[in-house]
Amino acid sequence: MLRARAFLVIAGLLLPAGLAAQGSVRAVEPLKKAASSPFVSSGVDAGDYVYVSGQGPQRPDGTLPATFAEQAQQVLDNIKAIVEAAGLTMDHVVYAQVYLTDVSKYDELNKVFASNFPGTPPARAVLGVANLPEPPVQINAVAVRDLKDRRAVSPTSFPHSDAFSSGILTHDRLFISSMAGVDPATGRAPEDAAQQVELALDGMKAVVNAAGLELSNMVFVNPYLTKEVPMRVMNEHYARRFEFGNTPARATIQVTSLPGGAHIEYTGVAVRDLRARRAIRPKNMPPSPTASPCVFAGETLYCSAKSGFIPGPHGGVYAPTTTTQLRQTMRNLLDNLEEAGMDFSQVVSTNVYLDDLADSKDFARVYGQYLGPTMPAATTVQQIASGERKEEDKEGHYPDLEQVSLVAVQKQPSR
Repeated sequence: MLRARAFLVIAGLLLPAGLAAQGSVRAVEPLKKAASSPFVSSGVDAGDYVYVSGQGPQRPDGTLPATFAEQAQQVLDNIKAIVEAAGLTMDHVVYAQVYLTDVSKYDELNKVFASNFPGTPPARAVLGVANLPEPPVQINAVAVRDLKDRRAVSPTSFPHSDAFSSGILTHDRLFISSMAGVDPATGRAPEDAAQQVELALDGMKAVVNAAGLELSNMVFVNPYLTKEVPMRVMNEHYARRFEFGNTPARATIQVTSLPGGAHIEYTGVAVRDLRARRAIRPKNMPPSPTASPCVFAGETLYCSAKSGFIPGPHGGVYAPTTTTQLRQTMRNLLDNLEEAGMDFSQVVSTNVYLDDLADSKDFARVYGQYLGPTMPAATTVQQIASGERKEEDKEGHYPDLEQVSLVAVQKQPSR
């Protein structure tokens, strides 16, 4: 199992709001922000959607609020500044991922979210992680430009929450909150791992069905699980819900903890029109029962997390360092993009998963050689304790030290 960290990066120029809607992908920067890496910008306006990098709790002057509630509020203030720089408001936010170093702060987080989204809150996933660039909280977001078809969906049996919506529909997509593997009657996780997986899948299916869709409409899924749920068990039950070789793209992330004592949850994105859904698989990759390399949702391509694994006979990870593994990862990602008729210049958002958060600067230096001219959007997390850097095994294989998933958008002519 990869010990991963999530890392989103965006870089570029501040341009007038709305230019992306005319066919160009533009980076978005607020007028005031705390100092950041030269490889990281704040947001990317991709036309129909704006992708916001993972934001920490620093104020623009670099200071940190004293209490958790104030820190969570500052993170949302930072997101608001980026969204407004794109010409939108917080009402346009449809999805957020929240990373906490202390998941016991979940109830406090909910109060902050409820006060910031008094109307229809976004769909949301919350994870307990080992470390963050700016502890104790980091949040990234996706905002839709056109509010006309934005609405919340929820199964009638689900309890109402002021902090998040079970799902948010837009003109072309459904964003699904994390559905946990807990008994809906008791709110507790059963002892049996397989039962937990089934409950989480049932929850995701219920939200999809409430939107008038099926699991076959899914284009991307994040399974988040703790060490209590074996990967083998999760994959076995997950594969039963999808068509072999036509599954959603996927990034499976082990975390330190989940809210409410859960050990697995699923979150993801579905496309409303099945005719706009198309799976992409390079010729050097066999069909999989658990993940397609990439899946189109209209003009947007969602790609599974890739590592430095060399595919084919005698495949494996043969590079000993994060940066050398990354170069193979980028080759694997490019295989996917080229199969879709795209390239790195069309990537608008990435998630980077690192074995050690201390590798972030070295990683970004190499990563920046491949992407651009508008760098994509992003989030950095160390979700579990860093593993030991073991020597190669008897076959010359090394452990995964990084993984990358991405979202890309086909270029459209200016109108």
